[in-house]
Amino acid sequence: MKAILSVSNKTGLIDFARGLADIGVEIYSTGGTHHALDAAGIPAKSISDLTGFPEILDGRVKTLHPAVHGGILARRDIPAHRQELKRQGISPIDLVVVNLYPFVQTVTKPKVTLEDALENIDIGGPTLLRASAKNFPHVLVLVDPDDYAPVLAALKKGKVSQEERRRLAQKAFQHVALYDTAISQYLRGSEDTLPQYMTIGLHKLFDTRYGENPHQKAAFYAEESVLNSKPGGMASAVQLHGKEMSYNNIMDADAAWNAACDFRSPTVVVVKHTNPCGLASHRDLVEAYRRAFAGDPVSAFGGIVALNRRLTLPVAKEISEIFYEVIIAPEYDDDALALLRKKKDLRIIRAAPPAAGREMDYRRVVGGLLVQTRDDIADDQVEVKVVSKRAPTAKETADMCFAWRIAKHIKSNAIVFAKDKQLVGMGAGQPNRVTSVMLAARAAGDKAKGAVLASDAFFPFPDGIETAAAAGITAVIQPGGSIRDKEAIEAADAHGMAMVFTGIRHFKH
Repeated sequence: MKAILSVSNKTGLIDFARGLADIGVEIYSTGGTHHALDAAGIPAKSISDLTGFPEILDGRVKTLHPAVHGGILARRDIPAHRQELKRQGISPIDLVVVNLYPFVQTVTKPKVTLEDALENIDIGGPTLLRASAKNFPHVLVLVDPDDYAPVLAALKKGKVSQEERRRLAQKAFQHVALYDTAISQYLRGSEDTLPQYMTIGLHKLFDTRYGENPHQKAAFYAEESVLNSKPGGMASAVQLHGKEMSYNNIMDADAAWNAACDFRSPTVVVVKHTNPCGLASHRDLVEAYRRAFAGDPVSAFGGIVALNRRLTLPVAKEISEIFYEVIIAPEYDDDALALLRKKKDLRIIRAAPPAAGREMDYRRVVGGLLVQTRDDIADDQVEVKVVSKRAPTAKETADMCFAWRIAKHIKSNAIVFAKDKQLVGMGAGQPNRVTSVMLAARAAGDKAKGAVLASDAFFPFPDGIETAAAAGITAVIQPGGSIRDKEAIEAADAHGMAMVFTGIRHFKH
């Protein structure tokens, strides 16, 4: 039995190679792998001994040879293939162990040059893997050190099953596909965000118990992208305590964390079913939490809490009085963490802020994906225009900017009532905007008096403004752009309300 070993990641290599040698496998290897085996006292021949040709061009060409690929690709069940190998003096190769040059690790280093990137594009490795995986009924192919021990155990018993060979082949093709995706991303760069053809690289973080419903299977995958090596958010979060995260927990936690990190001042967000039902900013984080909870105490029960500041013991004491599914913060004081851990099932998450402006949004539809850039427009890109007779006060302006930022995190049709940097009422996901206003007014109650309103899109009719005025709203921020804008403005003027247009909407379907 002959094997080729050529790996960049040498984890587990020595023990595996020693095990192969012990059962009589003849090992050939290249470059650094050969040096590592030789240093460990494991008998291994150079690939040049197999090909009869030296490695050339600084190692760029070493395995691209008929003696290698003929030995891999020949089908043992076809007599003509066996005869051809015999005529050419080529021996069959039965095992190929390869993982590829560290391209991703190289190109994500600071100030990496194009030359460095190109030198770390593996050519021979993917060719070996594809050839071996194509002929998996006859050739074992390994790319993952986790597979070394079970394969070695099977070889010692005399046989590796066809099912296992097929699984390893699939893994090899996927390994190459992820590698090619990373190279394509790097060469494309961040400017060409929507190319004609695109692949997405994903690796599984863990299985969830089920999907949105118990009859659905689900898992959480992280995107592998050379354009965003430190994505932050839930994909790189660490769970410090509690039950395993469910599919719905991850969805809600992602919504809560993105909303909290969208504010610069100390902010607490309470999310239920991906919508913020409570949100407040305040220099005192305890007060921010109290105000966020007060936004909708009924909906907060069983929700998700996210804080964009270190969670301290005073905040933990407040939070621990209510049942929540998940808490997310960038850091935790030790005493706060100890208190929260007394709740056995509470999921406690530490996360980094999402990377700004590098990730794409993907939305599955039957037969395809919708792809877009993130809705992360900067404040200085929004030109607010006063369209009412009365200009907003400084306080109304501050609250409108606050409410406008919240609106982009709430499902359309989104309406936000806010006062004193606190979400006091919201309407979400309704088929018409006036119903969202009515729901926000009902949630806010008396707190709507003197509050401002933010709408994620224009008002198609003045009825939404009339309903807001009746609830006590004094100022409105909205994109404008309706053919009935004049009627909406007239309604605001009739009630002495201030109204501003942003010219930009925040739909979140």
